[in-house]
Amino acid sequence: MSRPLLACVLIVLSTPALAGSFAGTTGGATSAGSSASSGSTSGDDKVVLQAREDAAGFVASDGRIRGVRLEAALRHLRQTRPDAQAASDLQLAQAILAR
Repeated sequence: MSRPLLACVLIVLSTPALAGSFAGTTGGATSAGSSASSGSTSGDDKVVLQAREDAAGFVASDGRIRGVRLEAALRHLRQTRPDAQAASDLQLAQAILAR
């Protein structure tokens, strides 16, 4: 991982409040963001929790880095939560980080 990217990832991970405030204030992402960050941490949510590192890389790289775990989490969220279908990949990745 290159130093600039690592620095971006560290900044993103050290400011979860920023991601949380984005999910709560963006017009179309409000329901998807709160939906993706609410619920229990059992069973299916493991897919989402395990995608945090990939989500951080995705957000820090402006969508250029797409990890396998993030792809699985995005698919899972869109299949299990109807309101997540309208959210962009970036909005869902930020919601994952806000958890």
